[in-house]
Amino acid sequence: MSRPPLDELYLEWLYSQVGSVRERNPSRTYWKILKILFTKEFVWIVPNDDNRAEDGRDLRQEFLEDHDIQSADPNWTRLGCSVLELMVGLSRRLSFEDDGEPDAWFWRLMENLGLERYNDHTLIPERAVDELLNGLIWRTYKHNGAGGFFPLKRTIKDQRGIEIWYQACAYLLED
Repeated sequence: MSRPPLDELYLEWLYSQVGSVRERNPSRTYWKILKILFTKEFVWIVPNDDNRAEDGRDLRQEFLEDHDIQSADPNWTRLGCSVLELMVGLSRRLSFEDDGEPDAWFWRLMENLGLERYNDHTLIPERAVDELLNGLIWRTYKHNGAGGFFPLKRTIKDQRGIEIWYQACAYLLED
């Protein structure tokens, strides 16, 4: 019996960080939307957002260690960070700052993006999701952060030019 390719194992591991991989009810699973997030590369355009991308990429090393994989292609660990990796890494940092659970933070980010409704039972409008993710990456969301990870109720500064971590801090203070 052959092992699944590394990306499949890794996606399953990432999913396990935010949900139950054993759940079989399609209205309670999110494989399709998480796969879209996994295949979309996060490109940082605001200074210091590369730190959040590194948090996401660091998950690969943890995955390799968890699965005792010694022979992974070094190029695989150097690939760009996916939006899914970014979100899992960011959720972990948020849980540390807020004493919450990483999976709860992940689903709050999904909700803030408007993606939590796309379970495996729903038809996913891939073009609309791609546009939403492009808005997140290229910072074309609203000045208050609506359409991004951290919509604020009150803000003076345009969130589109502020690094993700400082957006997160403002969101935590408002919450």
